[in-house]
Amino acid sequence: MTVWDDLVGQERVSEQLDAAARDADALVTAADADAPPPEASKMTHAWLFTGPPGAGRNQAARAFAAALQCVSPDRALGGAPGCGFCDGCHTALVGTHADVTTVAAVGTQILADDMRDTVRKSFTSPANGRWQIILVEDAERLNEKSANAVLKAVEEPAPRTVWLLCAPSIEDVLPTIRSRCRHLNLSTPSVDAVADMLVRREGIEPAVAAAAARATQGHVDRARRLATDPAARERRAAVLRLPLRVEEIGGALKAAQELVDAAAEDAKQLAEETDVKETEELKAALGAAQGGRMPRGTAGVMKDLEDKQKRRRTRTQRDSLDLALTDLTAFYRDVLALQLGSRVAIANADAEDALERLARGSSPESTLRRIEAIAACRDALDRNVAPLLAVEAMTMALRAG
Repeated sequence: MTVWDDLVGQERVSEQLDAAARDADALVTAADADAPPPEASKMTHAWLFTGPPGAGRNQAARAFAAALQCVSPDRALGGAPGCGFCDGCHTALVGTHADVTTVAAVGTQILADDMRDTVRKSFTSPANGRWQIILVEDAERLNEKSANAVLKAVEEPAPRTVWLLCAPSIEDVLPTIRSRCRHLNLSTPSVDAVADMLVRREGIEPAVAAAAARATQGHVDRARRLATDPAARERRAAVLRLPLRVEEIGGALKAAQELVDAAAEDAKQLAEETDVKETEELKAALGAAQGGRMPRGTAGVMKDLEDKQKRRRTRTQRDSLDLALTDLTAFYRDVLALQLGSRVAIANADAEDALERLARGSSPESTLRRIEAIAACRDALDRNVAPLLAVEAMTMALRAG
């Protein structure tokens, strides 16, 4: 199993990255042997991965990072880097490689403080790997100061440093940054490709895999979660029942409250898994005794961690809400398809009775207005409107049609 096997439906991108990884391997080998570097190399110091949600931007970047750090002995025999099994590949893929630094937005933005140490590290030589790799998972969330810090690092990188930036589209990244990157655009994988991956890699029954792939319309991570997590299937089922619950004002407001509460519960569960561990690790690093008081002068550091965790909980709640709104949009898209006389590629075949009922009881124009109301709710959440207010306004608009 090579590192490229997780890139579902991205054969063209895999080929380009494989060629670049081969040239990168040759560059390092030539440098270590004091030989002249290969000419016309397909390798460069900065890459920009774009594509719609679920296409696998982050997975592609991480697979490339693993291939760059590959230390398989088969390379000396003509094998391609990126075996997926050696220590370099494995640690890069699971996120523990000392020379692969991952930056992700904790809140709604990547702050300059979050990038400062990373930018400084980018100018150092690899500790024990072949390359110093900086992977920015949410490049679209760089604010002005953090983006300028990245720009300076990308303009004049260290010889063995590679920047991997991921964003939904090329327009989401500053022109000055993207002009210095090699751009790779990923496409949404087909439903059949995602279903095949679930069967081969996760051991999912073909019928369940097909249903999950169809429901998520090619979103790889969501399809995997839907196929393997019963709680995720129940949350989606609850979202798909919402359109039938907004016929009365009381039902609309109650549905909004339940949707926000479910997102808050998701955020709480994530916090319980990560916050305690982070806090204990930081206390140990600061020299606190087990169960004892913190050393003097460390209150500010602990406060910074608490603020970071709070921002992460807020983002997790909004991401969970956004996922529910995506499912709701797909539901009304299916309603619109039925109203226009098309049954091709209905995503929510398991809710066909509800789809038929709403299709018969409303017009295509009202369905379009409902889809617009969901989009308006997502925009409001992006502007930091209180989640309950935004969702209540949406459910009332869904009721009005």
